[in-house]
Amino acid sequence: MSEVEGTVQGHRDGHGFLLRDNREADVYLSPQEMRAVLHRDRVRVRIIRYDRRGRPEGRVLEILERKKSPIIGRLLHESGAWIVAPEDKRYGQDILIPKNAILDAQAGQVVAVELTEPPSLYSQPVGRVTEVLGEIDDPGMEIEIAVRKYEVPHQFSPETLAQAAKLPDSIRTADCKHRIDLRDVPLVTIDGEDARDFDDAVYCEPAKVGRTKGWRLVVAIADVSHYVKPGEPLDVDAYERATSVYFPRRVIPMLPEKLSNGLCSLNPDEDRLAMVCDMLINAKGELHAYQFFPAVMRSHARFTYTEVAAILGNTRGPEAERRRELVPHLLHLHEVYRALLRQRAERGAVDFETTETQIVCDDNGRIEKIVPRVRNEAHRLIEESMLAANVCSADFIARANHPALFRVHEGPTPEKRTILQNYLKALGIGMGISDDPKPAEFQALAQATKERPDAQQIHTMLLRSMQQAIYTPANSGHFGLAYEAYTHFTSPIRRYPDLLVHRVIKALLLGKRYTLGGVPSEEAPKRSRKTPAHETAQWEAAGIHCSTCERRADEASRDVEAWLKCKFMREHLGEEYSGTISAVTTFGLFVQLDALYVEGLVHITELGGEYYRFDEVRQELRGERTGVRYAVGGRVRVQVSRVDLDGRKIDFRMVRETEDERLISRAMRDKGGGKQAELKGVQEADREVKARGRAAGKGSTGGKRGGGAKAHPLQAAKSAAKKARSRRS
Repeated sequence: MSEVEGTVQGHRDGHGFLLRDNREADVYLSPQEMRAVLHRDRVRVRIIRYDRRGRPEGRVLEILERKKSPIIGRLLHESGAWIVAPEDKRYGQDILIPKNAILDAQAGQVVAVELTEPPSLYSQPVGRVTEVLGEIDDPGMEIEIAVRKYEVPHQFSPETLAQAAKLPDSIRTADCKHRIDLRDVPLVTIDGEDARDFDDAVYCEPAKVGRTKGWRLVVAIADVSHYVKPGEPLDVDAYERATSVYFPRRVIPMLPEKLSNGLCSLNPDEDRLAMVCDMLINAKGELHAYQFFPAVMRSHARFTYTEVAAILGNTRGPEAERRRELVPHLLHLHEVYRALLRQRAERGAVDFETTETQIVCDDNGRIEKIVPRVRNEAHRLIEESMLAANVCSADFIARANHPALFRVHEGPTPEKRTILQNYLKALGIGMGISDDPKPAEFQALAQATKERPDAQQIHTMLLRSMQQAIYTPANSGHFGLAYEAYTHFTSPIRRYPDLLVHRVIKALLLGKRYTLGGVPSEEAPKRSRKTPAHETAQWEAAGIHCSTCERRADEASRDVEAWLKCKFMREHLGEEYSGTISAVTTFGLFVQLDALYVEGLVHITELGGEYYRFDEVRQELRGERTGVRYAVGGRVRVQVSRVDLDGRKIDFRMVRETEDERLISRAMRDKGGGKQAELKGVQEADREVKARGRAAGKGSTGGKRGGGAKAHPLQAAKSAAKKARSRRS
């Protein structure tokens, strides 16, 4: 059997997996093998066997590297011994703490631990407390835990802070040399109400494009590269973070506040340095021409999305009256946006309507409510403008044959494509996807099924079939947006790849070549020149690092949101809510509550006293006796039964059918109209399915139980007990 190296990923149930360096299939590690290793250790493993599905299982041969980062957990005093229970359950083992190594921590507090003795087959790991974070209920503790749990850099080095302190408070005359002066152009920023940094400004005016009507669209982006130079402390810290991390009520910025909220933020009525993408767009929404240049600009106003949407909706309203001189420019922006939107549709870009939520917290960091983020015309206007600038930057770099980080989003893998094809066939949808699918096929499916009752289920499957977007120097296009080349250019304050793209464009404008970790070389790039292997490797490493940091930021943000939602739902134990099935697995259903936008699990043992099969093709659970089906998009009513704050899990139990019918009837009476018809349709469909299931059950003499997922043993026990009681009576 072969030997492989990789990183251990633990599981809360005690086993683990080896994530191979070569990205091949993960190797299963049994609980016994995990006793001597910890989550995130680097090890060498020998593959000892394969299971029936061809999945490898391994035995640990050698521990190559132990992670030295602190482990975050709760300090507990049990049976006379001090232990720390890790916050990240993937570590799988508690850590013993000698009495003289607890610092001044108290039982129950959250602490950071440094290992002094690693685990072995016969002993637990031993460590010492290095930092006391505080009580678990302290405001903001969930963020303090997350940034350490996911190793998010959250403190700038002294050298970085010193360099930032030396920067001027405003731009100097010398900074404006060799720049186009756009201070008289009425550029404006359009952001959310709670935005603190403004890295993009826009302006639009009618223009003649060839012989037809068109628009000149100007997108000005904060020139972060003017202040953050390669190899300097600011750059080192920015690369390490690679992205800003957003939590409810707090941001871990990529750059110090002196830059992110000051010098590089396009604040209204202040001179700022910018990199500009100046575009000509024709009436069809096609990009006719573009140019990049460094500029000095002055934002003429700070708009919010809500304000712009109100102005576009009523040009004679109070919002429009206050901004009278800028309203014509906003209308031109709206015109070019509509043209770009038509081009997007012709291009076949995938555009699913999804609901994003926003957590509203009080002054103590506790959730007050969870509300949906409403996307209006202003959001889409800015999005299309930024997409146009990003496409221009990708085209500019690709034409020069210069290495850079592209934003790549590839289509479905063969495995995911097959699953999706089978799923669409099982639903009887006449349309499908080809063996070499194009974005337009996905968009056509989304449009054709948007009026179906199971539209959400179908769109969820379409989304899940796609791969994650990554940063890489190998340009493979962007499948979702239907672009042949795409980069990130518009947010250098909060994304390091954008900063790199700015540096490349600046070098190209000067006729030079930008190399990672150095200054632009004097050698002009040549279209036919092949990038040296070592340079390609540097760009590949940078892409992997930025993609990894992006995933880390997402995981940390989700962890904090999950913690807050669990804390919030502890106050709603026992309460009943209506919801939609968001996912189906072999072990149960995930349900998102309508009123609270919180997701929880209904375990399969809570579905009733019968066996349930998991149909992977249809993505549903089906009862063998009654034929009752639970599929993604289905409507259910549940009760909040359990909240596990440490595990970030919320459990629901299904409300009994009679109660469910009573509540649906009440909702029909209360809501009326379209909602009444919708609820009635759902109710009648459910009754019809159940009736067919009962009829089939009466006429059946039992059948084979092959294939599909079986119910939990506890469920089988409940069913057996019910039959026994029936016989006794």
